Amino acid sequence: MIERVESGVNAVKELLSTLTSDQRWGVMVEFESVNPEKFSQLIAPAPDWVQWMG
Repeated sequence: MIERVESGVNAVKELLSTLTSDQRWGVMVEFESVNPEKFSQLIAPAPDWVQWMG
């Protein structure tokens, strides 16, 4: 996930699109708890990230 963040929002969206909604949320919650700084970097350019988590 961290590698995808460094590649940009679209790379993260591509990765998450392969998961179920529950899995996507699990990944994001875990990612935020493990690396809050990188999580902030991810969501800063994507204020609508909650919508594409669907």
